Amino acid sequence: MTNNMQNGTRLAAVDLGSNSFRLEIGRVEGGQFYRTEYLKETVRQGGGLDESRNLTPAAMQIGWDCLARFGERLAGFSADEVRAVATQTLREARNRDDFLRPGGQLLGFPIDVISGREEARLIYQGVAQALPRQEQRRLVIDIGGRSTELILGSGLEPMQMESYRVGSIAWSMRYFTNGQFTKRSFQTAEIAAKAVLDEAISLYQPDQWEVAYGSAGTVNAVGDVLVAAGWPTGSISQEGLDWLLDKLIAAQSADRLRLPGMKEDRKAIIGGGLSILRALFDLLGIESLQLTSGGLRHGLLMDMLGQNQHHSDLRTHSVERLAAKFGADPVHGKRVGQVASVLLERLCANLPQYDPGALARMQEKLIWAGQLHEIGSRISHSDYHKHGAYILDNTDAMGFALAELHRLSLLVLGHRGKLRKLDVDFCDEVFVQKLLVLRLAVALCHARSEPDLDGLSLCQDSKTLNRFVLGFRSDWAKMHPQSAHLLNEESIAWQKTPWSLGVVES
Repeated sequence: MTNNMQNGTRLAAVDLGSNSFRLEIGRVEGGQFYRTEYLKETVRQGGGLDESRNLTPAAMQIGWDCLARFGERLAGFSADEVRAVATQTLREARNRDDFLRPGGQLLGFPIDVISGREEARLIYQGVAQALPRQEQRRLVIDIGGRSTELILGSGLEPMQMESYRVGSIAWSMRYFTNGQFTKRSFQTAEIAAKAVLDEAISLYQPDQWEVAYGSAGTVNAVGDVLVAAGWPTGSISQEGLDWLLDKLIAAQSADRLRLPGMKEDRKAIIGGGLSILRALFDLLGIESLQLTSGGLRHGLLMDMLGQNQHHSDLRTHSVERLAAKFGADPVHGKRVGQVASVLLERLCANLPQYDPGALARMQEKLIWAGQLHEIGSRISHSDYHKHGAYILDNTDAMGFALAELHRLSLLVLGHRGKLRKLDVDFCDEVFVQKLLVLRLAVALCHARSEPDLDGLSLCQDSKTLNRFVLGFRSDWAKMHPQSAHLLNEESIAWQKTPWSLGVVES
C-alpha cells in the first residue's frame, strides 16, 4: 500500500468496544506503524443497555470518564492523526447520540459508529497486517461483547464479511445469571448461539478456508488460560475447549473460579464467550484456531496509513456497488453529481472558509449523492427519494461510518420535494450549501442531458449571508424555459426555510 506519511508522524486509534475501550498510539517510520503506548480500560458498556435498549446513566458515565482520560493523553494531536470508532453496543443504543456528543468533546475527536460489516473489514485488515504476506485462504473470528464477526479473506483482501448479534457480555447476562456455571446453562447457551450463527454454515464451510484465526478478547482470554495450564502456545483446540468447560462447571460460579491465566475482569463474561466459541467450532468444523495479535484498532491504523486515497477509493467503490445493486442510471447519476460539484465550486469561490481540501471533500460527497439520488426508483417512482434515504440509513457500506451514511441519506431525501418537511438542521451551513447545489443540479439536469452552465453564477449575498443568488445571462431563460421555470420553483421552495434563493438575470 502506498504511503506518503512522513517519518515521525503520530497516529492514534480509539476502539470503543462493548467490553473494553482501547487507545493505541504510535509513530510512523519507513511507512510502518510502531506502537509507543497502549491503554485499555474494561468499561463493560455492553452490559449497560436497559430493556428499552438505552444506555443507563451509570454506563454512560463510566464511558465518559474513560474517554476523558484518553482525551488528556491525546491533547495536542491533530484531527488527521486520530480515528475513533464505536461498535455493537452503540449501534444498538437508542440514545447513542446522548453519549457520543459529550464523549466526543471529552475525547477531543469525533467518534464514528461503524456498521457490523465495516467492523469486520477493519478486523480482517488488522489481523492480516500481523500475519505473513501469503495468499492463504483465511477464516477470521472475533468474539466481542455484543457481536461476533466472521470474515473470509486471502492475503490482505477480505472477501466475505458478516456480523452476528451474539457476544460474551450478552450471552453471559442471558444464560449465566449471577455468574452461575452449570452443564445445562452451557448447553442452552451453545444451542442459542448456534441458532443465531446458523446461517454461517453455508458461508464459512471448511472447504472455503485453509486456516482459522481468532482475535480479540474472548479468544485471547481462552488462549491465556490454556497456555497457563500447559496447552500448546498460539492455538486453541477442541480438546482445550472441553477441558476449560469442565473447569468452569466444576467451579460452579465465576466468583469461585481460580484458574492461572484468567484475568479478574474476564471471569464474569467467560461463560458466554466460551459457549459461543464452542458453538463456532462445532458449526464450522474448526479443529484448531490460531491466535493472532491483530484486531480492529490495528485495522484503523492501517486505514490511516493507507489514506487518504485508499479510504476514498473504498467508499467510492461502495457507492458504485449500491447504485448498481438498485439499478440507478450511472450516467445520469454521475452527471448530477458533477453539475452539483461545479456549482459548489462557483458558490465557494468567494467564501474564505473553504480551502481546496475542504472543498474537495464536499465535492466528493456531492458526487456520491448524485450517484445515489435515484436508488429508490425501483421501489416507487413518486417517493423514490424517501426510499433512497431509507436504503442508505439501513445498509452496510464498506468504508463508511453510520453517521456519514445518514448525512448522505439526508441529501438523497432532500434533493427533491418540500424543504420545510425535512428534519435537518438548517443552521448547518455546510449541509445547506450541499443540499442547495444538489437540488439545483437535479433541476438543471431534468432532461437527463448535459445542462448549459455557461454564464450561470452562484454566490451567497455579502450583506445577507443566509441568502443565495443564482445569476444567469440575458438569453439563458429564453433558451431554456423549462429549466428557468424549475429554478423559479426552487426559489419558492427555499422561502419556507431560514434561507432564501434569488434567481436573477446577471
